[in-house]
Amino acid sequence: MSFSFSRILFSFFIIASSVLNAQESIREKVLKIAAIQEKVMMPMRDGVRLATDIYLPKTDQKVPIIFSRTPYNFNSWGDGKEQTRTLERAYEALKRGYAYVVQNERGRFFSEGEWDILGVPLTDGYDAFSWLQKQEWSNGKIGTLGCSSTAEWQMAVAALDHPSHAAMVPQGFGAGVGVVGSYFEQGNWYRGGAEQLLFPSWLYGVEQDKFKPRIPAGAAQEDLIRISRFYDLAPENPPVDWAEAFKHLPLQDLLKNIHGKKEIFDKMIRRKPNDKAWYEGGLYHDTMGFGVPSFWFVSWYDVSVAPNLALFNHVREQGDDAYVRDHQYLVIAPTLHCRYTRATENTIVGERSMGDARLDYDAQIYAWFDYLLKDQSNGFQENTPRVQYYTMGSNQWKASDTWPPKNSTMVNYYLNSNGRANSRFGDGKLESTPDTKGKKQDSFYYDPMNPVTSYGGGVCCTGNAVEGGSFDQRDMEEREDILVYTSDPLSEGIEVTGFIESTLYLSSDVKDTDLTLKIIDVYPDGSAYNLDETIQRVRYRSGYDKEVFMKKGSVYKVELTPMATSNYFKKGHRIRIEVSSSNFPRFSRNLNTGGANIDETEGVVARNSIHHSTRYPSHIKLPMLKK
Repeated sequence: MSFSFSRILFSFFIIASSVLNAQESIREKVLKIAAIQEKVMMPMRDGVRLATDIYLPKTDQKVPIIFSRTPYNFNSWGDGKEQTRTLERAYEALKRGYAYVVQNERGRFFSEGEWDILGVPLTDGYDAFSWLQKQEWSNGKIGTLGCSSTAEWQMAVAALDHPSHAAMVPQGFGAGVGVVGSYFEQGNWYRGGAEQLLFPSWLYGVEQDKFKPRIPAGAAQEDLIRISRFYDLAPENPPVDWAEAFKHLPLQDLLKNIHGKKEIFDKMIRRKPNDKAWYEGGLYHDTMGFGVPSFWFVSWYDVSVAPNLALFNHVREQGDDAYVRDHQYLVIAPTLHCRYTRATENTIVGERSMGDARLDYDAQIYAWFDYLLKDQSNGFQENTPRVQYYTMGSNQWKASDTWPPKNSTMVNYYLNSNGRANSRFGDGKLESTPDTKGKKQDSFYYDPMNPVTSYGGGVCCTGNAVEGGSFDQRDMEEREDILVYTSDPLSEGIEVTGFIESTLYLSSDVKDTDLTLKIIDVYPDGSAYNLDETIQRVRYRSGYDKEVFMKKGSVYKVELTPMATSNYFKKGHRIRIEVSSSNFPRFSRNLNTGGANIDETEGVVARNSIHHSTRYPSHIKLPMLKK
């Protein structure tokens, strides 16, 4: 036993040494070309100081700045992945002649103040730009760069149009989108009025306890640098089985049930989709201006691809001036959240092969920055397509001047059946004309205590509960509470690229329920790969500023929030949609009572019917590209 223990200890030492040496290697690379100013406490207008690390290239010339603000730990003296990534990002900027600046949001790690997701003052970003602009080593131009939480703050700050904020590269930025057009995302908290459950699990992992160790206000930079070698203030929360934790009711006690810090969640879970509090924090809404040239990065299997694309179009149309509107570019990759650079010669997303989806992201991003921050005449606009998007199925990068491409035409596909579309073994059809011969409706029972489980899709941050990506849905489609509508095999290939609209006509024996929809590519062997999905809480069918409940026996028109994709359905493939009333735990369950949902522990079973006839033509609109 002692021999085995010694071998384990020795192996642990070797692994630890390898990690340390790898980090020392990237640190050594950085130190060769840069000077590092650690724990610079940058003052905000209210006196709060934000912890900032500054990496300066060894040059006498004034340089532009790549700026990243984050809630995550970037203490470069740790041995975690995030700390190593910080050094790698700094090195990429430094070797191209940029200063790299990374800063913690207020209330995070060594930054002073109180943290509140989506509630951090917009002035923090503006004040940071002003401070950086005045530094003697700065050329006065700042570009912002980051994915997910390091991107989501950028849009609302862009509305302030700071004179030094010359360019931005937001990637996977959905949680910064509030209201854009028909999308009431409110920072990914909602989709179609139903809560997205990624936030409880994300908050559990990142929200630091109110009893955490705190650095005394006004601590000197020298002391902060010294103690950062010993304490990085990063807690390690007890592991959680999220597949089980999400099942807890009432929903408002989800974090309390796992002994998580719950103050921010308690506050946000009570906000309805149009609560005024959503408009007081750091979200971007389409009533705001937008003043910054932007290079946007979106993923087909991210949390909010369609709202992100809607924001790109909004800025192109409504940017502050012609220059800003003309300096908007977009890349849409066939990847998961923030996984752009992980594409390979055979990119697998979930179970489906996307082919060779590689793209030289760094080259394009820094060409963008060189053009706008260094005033280089490098041909960026001439050489870079306005929109670069990846078409799945044909597995090709494509280019367009607009999103969707101008030659995209909306084509209706109607839901038809003989009244038994339940499961993939049913008789549901997608056809080019409304139902005139069938039984005109399909019914299913939705039990909130036995919801349809989420399988793949555009997800983030849900632990072991949901794995994102494209998966064969056939086993799921054996459920009787999923209505399945499938086209005939295609006689020729069809490319569907753009926003997908869907209108369903619903009757129910309950006051409120949800409608969910997936679009799927069915292969000749029967495998069925999901492309995108959506949901609509029916009480919000007439708008998110009011709740309108159903009456038994009445039929209601429900327009679901649009989806988006680019997929080539090959000859012999079939187009399929699934309709149900749950997609859990990606989205919270509607308990069907008509009550508040969040404070309830018991649901009722709903009998939901989807109508399809010339009077009630339930259908989807697919954006098809002309050859």
